Amino acid sequence: MSTIRHTPTAPTRAQVLAAGERIDAHRHDDHQIVYAGSGVLAVTTDAGTWFAPGNRAIWVPAGTAHAHRAHGRLDLHLVGLPADDDPPPLASLGLDAPTVLAVGPLLRELILAYTRDPADDSPERRRLLAVLRDQLRASPQQPLRLPTPTDPRLAEVCALVHADPADPRTLAALGAATGVGERTLSRLFRSEFGMTFPQWRTQSRLYHALRLLAEDTPVTTVAHRCGWSSASAFIDVFRRSFGYTPGTHNRRPSQGR
Repeated sequence: MSTIRHTPTAPTRAQVLAAGERIDAHRHDDHQIVYAGSGVLAVTTDAGTWFAPGNRAIWVPAGTAHAHRAHGRLDLHLVGLPADDDPPPLASLGLDAPTVLAVGPLLRELILAYTRDPADDSPERRRLLAVLRDQLRASPQQPLRLPTPTDPRLAEVCALVHADPADPRTLAALGAATGVGERTLSRLFRSEFGMTFPQWRTQSRLYHALRLLAEDTPVTTVAHRCGWSSASAFIDVFRRSFGYTPGTHNRRPSQGR
């Protein structure tokens, strides 16, 4: 990342970002929950990119340098949590890196309500935060991350796939195009990312699919551009990953709040 701005206290607020708008790299001394009420949110660090539609939130630990980007019109909700909280907000989960968390209907409403009036310091709002913390601790983690490769051989292959998600080449073919053996690349995917190449490519394709859906691209077009053999195959993978179908992506309950 380039110059990193330091803001001691993580803000708690709601704001709207236009499609493609960014919040440049910064870090806080507080933890932060970042939630997209509409659109798709991408949070990027030196280690990779975490992405979340409206039924996911991203946990950003204190001190982590990160940047935000909006895909589609983004209703952004930020919840700052002091790092010295007792008990720590997500200590039981051991989250020392950004993590995507599932957001159910109750947690979504708590986040929306808590960020509605950041200046409110009433006992009622403090009780709201206590329930919000309880819900965060119970939220399942979701593997929605595109790690940044450090090995240049792996980076070259990843760049090819990112440039064209519909590229059907196998790992062996991509290795041949970059001069690296299939076994070496397979080992690098597992050692650096903890994923096989097919698992990583699916994550990459889902990320591109979310970006296209946020721009109101038709489902069939998204499936084709992102490398699925058919719209039905894309719908199946998307539903298993996010819990809803791509056709309803821009009509989720959180929209318009």
